[in-house]
Amino acid sequence: MDAAQETRNKEAFRHAVVNTLERRLFFIPSFKIYGGVAGLYDYGPPGCAVKSNVLAFWRQHFVLEENMLEVDCPSVTPEVVLKASGHVDKFTDLMVKDLKTGRCYRADHLVKDYCKDKIENDRNLSAELAAELRHVLAVLDDLSEEELGAKIKSYGITAPDTKNALSDPYPFNLMFKTSIGPSGLSPGFMRPETAQGIFVNFKDLYYYNGNKLPFAAAQIGQAFRNEISPRQGLLRVREFTLAEIEHFVDPDDKSHPKFSEISNLEFLMLTREDQVSERPARRIPIGVAVSEGIVNNETLGYFMARVYLFLTHIGIDKDRLRFRQHQANEMAHYAADCWDAEIECTHDWIECVGIADRSAYDLRAHTDHSGTPLVAHEKYPEPREVEKLVITPVKKELGLAFKGSQKMVVEALEAMGEKEAMEMKATLEAKGETDFKVCTLDKNVTIKSNMVSISKEIKKEHQRVFTPSVIEPSFGIGRIIYCLYEHTFYTRPARDGGEEQLNVFRFPSLIAPIKCTVLPLVQNQEFEEVARRIARSLTAVGISYKIDITGTSIGRRYARTDELGVPFAITVDSTTSVTVRERDSKLQIRVNVDEVASVVKDVTDGVSTWADVQWKYPTHSS
Repeated sequence: MDAAQETRNKEAFRHAVVNTLERRLFFIPSFKIYGGVAGLYDYGPPGCAVKSNVLAFWRQHFVLEENMLEVDCPSVTPEVVLKASGHVDKFTDLMVKDLKTGRCYRADHLVKDYCKDKIENDRNLSAELAAELRHVLAVLDDLSEEELGAKIKSYGITAPDTKNALSDPYPFNLMFKTSIGPSGLSPGFMRPETAQGIFVNFKDLYYYNGNKLPFAAAQIGQAFRNEISPRQGLLRVREFTLAEIEHFVDPDDKSHPKFSEISNLEFLMLTREDQVSERPARRIPIGVAVSEGIVNNETLGYFMARVYLFLTHIGIDKDRLRFRQHQANEMAHYAADCWDAEIECTHDWIECVGIADRSAYDLRAHTDHSGTPLVAHEKYPEPREVEKLVITPVKKELGLAFKGSQKMVVEALEAMGEKEAMEMKATLEAKGETDFKVCTLDKNVTIKSNMVSISKEIKKEHQRVFTPSVIEPSFGIGRIIYCLYEHTFYTRPARDGGEEQLNVFRFPSLIAPIKCTVLPLVQNQEFEEVARRIARSLTAVGISYKIDITGTSIGRRYARTDELGVPFAITVDSTTSVTVRERDSKLQIRVNVDEVASVVKDVTDGVSTWADVQWKYPTHSS
């Protein structure tokens, strides 16, 4: 199959999935009667139920099993907080405008679309140009404003809708700005992530946890990003649900007490080296990945494994799930290691969970800006004499030399490790100045001997005071759910053997929007009374259900419930016993009316399997 045909097949499949989702009210465009707004969607009843079930399992799998501290912080965030975190200055995408209509586009998306379209559809494309376009796709995230603008001009890229010329790229901050209070004097933003609420509460959470490390805090909530040109449905939206974990750990000990429980678990990993060599992802046991230094530490590896188990448990196909390591040019200068859990769907591989070792950057940034020490303590049994590295930037001299960039130079100097700092000290003493790479400025600067003092001092300490490192798994819930829809959707022929194809979502019982339907075989007062009795029993054991007493055929009613992903259908065809039908196999068993609620509960809760109840109860042939 050629690339063009494969693309057409993907688009046809995606259209079938999205059409079913919108028709059955899993989600719909927001404010549809007014024409809708790009990047905003409403979840309907089954969509809300799926999302609620996914989040309930997320809480069970992470918050309860890992004994995390859950918090709930405001969506409106003061500017000072997001200034400290770097979002005010750096949370940007490069944008271009249609020079005639003023419509805006994300510059990197236009270049990406151009490159992919040429590679997939231009039969006359030379091998040399194809190699260049693949290289551009590989380094796209690295391109500066000037480089991205040069690509747009050299490839002749124009506005997709009008073919008009485009402006040069320029940065656009993705946060929604607001003001707190009527005076307008307290600027704020709608939060672009939930993590900052956890970081600023670290001191109180640490105290709540008995001043002990490690511990993790978790938060589920809405986040907001004013996307330049949202597309791809639920995958790129302006308001979305995040579930984030901040696991605080001693930077000198990133082992994990439960690592041995998952060390043999293997899954697809696309390492940094494999990406450079253009090799495919390979299955690696997480214990091997940590021991060989592919994954930086046990705690990071432990959370990668737990993320894998979470995603596959809710229905993500393990063969279309991989963990891709960030390359050096993707990572912030302070990060120790970063991996993305990417899920393959018809839109390609989509980043759905980010798992990063962010070192101590966030807590240090809020310590510096707030003046409140966000630190942990380790008491020594006996006082210790320790040699301490002391780096003291001379802010006055740095301000004169670097003006608006002073803060970033100071942060980079203070973040130096001992080896780098002592090498700088030796060079400054010998030459009076040295070149110094500041990653946040993406350039070298000249540091002179009057700009920084570096020394080692012997001090007697009764305790070790340190800033914890943070391991952060961050889940895009909407993206995960959309990929889940694609991974569980399939079609099968109608029962009559005609050409009609029936849609089915094979949701695991755990996250299915409705666990079962109750269907009186015919419209009959006795059967309807039995159906209501069963419904009361299902309610009593906490099983969601739907009664369908419409006069349509039982086959049509089965098809309607299959299309909602309902795993079980109870058909009332007598007053003493009923049949229970399993969605994917379409096999049925016969169960007494008084037992049916407990049978369905046991299977949906995972206490029994469908095979177990098939063995226990007689098969029913329709």
